[in-house]
Amino acid sequence: MEYLVLARKWRPQVFEDVVGQDHVVKTLKNAVKLDRVAHAYIFSGPRGTGKTSVARILAKSLNCEKGPTEKPCNQCVNCMEITGGTSLDVREIDGASNRGIDEIRELRENIKFSPVSSRYKIYIIDEVHMLTTPAFNALLKTLEEPPPHVVFVFATTEIYKVPATILSRCQHFDFKRISVGQIADNLGHIAKEEGISISDVGLSWIARGGEGSLRDAQSIFDQVISYAGTDIKDGDVEDLLDLADRRLIFELSGAVLEGDAGKCLKIIDEAYYSGVDIKHFYQMFLGHFMNLLTVKITDGDGVLGDIPDHEIADLKKLAGGASKDTIQRILDILMAEEDDIRRSTEPRINLEYAVIRMAYLEPLIPVDEIISRMEGLEKRLGGGERRDIPETQQIRPDQEAVAAESDQAGVDERTEGDDLWQGLKSFIEGKNRLLSSKISRGEFLSYEGGCLKVGFPGDYVFLDDIKSAPQMNLLTQMAAEFLGKSITIDIKLLGGDTRNSNGMVPNAAGTTNNIKNEALRHPLVQKIMDVFEGAEIVNVRINGSRR
Repeated sequence: MEYLVLARKWRPQVFEDVVGQDHVVKTLKNAVKLDRVAHAYIFSGPRGTGKTSVARILAKSLNCEKGPTEKPCNQCVNCMEITGGTSLDVREIDGASNRGIDEIRELRENIKFSPVSSRYKIYIIDEVHMLTTPAFNALLKTLEEPPPHVVFVFATTEIYKVPATILSRCQHFDFKRISVGQIADNLGHIAKEEGISISDVGLSWIARGGEGSLRDAQSIFDQVISYAGTDIKDGDVEDLLDLADRRLIFELSGAVLEGDAGKCLKIIDEAYYSGVDIKHFYQMFLGHFMNLLTVKITDGDGVLGDIPDHEIADLKKLAGGASKDTIQRILDILMAEEDDIRRSTEPRINLEYAVIRMAYLEPLIPVDEIISRMEGLEKRLGGGERRDIPETQQIRPDQEAVAAESDQAGVDERTEGDDLWQGLKSFIEGKNRLLSSKISRGEFLSYEGGCLKVGFPGDYVFLDDIKSAPQMNLLTQMAAEFLGKSITIDIKLLGGDTRNSNGMVPNAAGTTNNIKNEALRHPLVQKIMDVFEGAEIVNVRINGSRR
């Protein structure tokens, strides 16, 4: 007996054998069962997804001696003839070879005659999009009013080339690409029945090689068996499918994320001299980083369905050491260089330059990490819980005068009062944004005997407004609401009012320079410089100043 390749030997013979096309199978089975079979169908989709196989199964369902039935027996003469391709009533026509008007005219003459030994005459035209325009036109009248004993089944990989006039006369079924998992399961079943030993990893590699086509994957499996025999090792599959590309992709991405430009160039050199197509390698590299970003965002849950679990685990491990922002910046570079790589006569140079740029990217610190560091810094400096530092807090030469004027309460009482002031400001911010902005410069002085003393700079623009009766009443009412008890608020000047009769501050330039120098020497600033390595002070700006 002659050898049958796996794709022919394991071709589906009943609807239940069809892989990955449940929506098509269910509809056709119900159509046969309910006697609602259309006179013309068109199956579209990628190669190797089961279009012609389903057409044959439909033909057997309609012409089976025990039918019509949604499950043909595959034992009667009609079923066996259809399986063997010898049935006089089921004709398979290659649209690429019989694409002219003469062939279609001959078909139109033949359909007038009744079936020889079956219920229906069934015409399966593969790659129907290859028919010429006159041939399509010749089909139109037949498809509009076919004889009751004729069923057409068209198959195509390029549905957009089929005229709309033909599509409107057919029931259209769109066949999907088959997932890697479904293909791997099918190959595993074949391996078990054929007595072949192969790992799940090897099966997943072969399944991915099929690129959504079960027939292509079965052909690759056949080739692997011929190469390695019945005991297939992962290395055999890797050698035959030349999976070194994927290994190099992972190594190169790891070197980029480590910032090791030298290692990147060595990996590209290895890829180049192993015969890798650099342009194709670049596309794989781009897709790999898109997978890394997907894993980083979604943790890989159900999104990367065509990637086996072991590879998703590797992606998670690799992505774990990089921030989402870093991966996005790398993707920006890869996508920006994609067109140049495609058109370049020296794509290796383009790739090397791109990975060097990526490897030398300055790391970005995520915002949540910055906040975490700042909270830790404040706790170390303040010795207590985190308190929001007023945006306008500054260091002034007159702080010693403020300290002398402040109440001499103990450290615990002062800390409690400061927390009260910060909490009150947050409370007012949620109630009255205008008042909140006016008191933002206020600094806690003391809290004793139900009296909260708050200091403002003498040159503060809103000072007079805050001290006015309406604003003081509003501030006192909100403070009472916040504390749940009555309270008085006493506004003090920090170091006295330095404004002259014109409302201007004398010697403003000198005072500004002193303030800037004091700010640079402030312990908080120095501590921040220690925490954030490589940080630089670009400018010191006084609130309200444009300098």
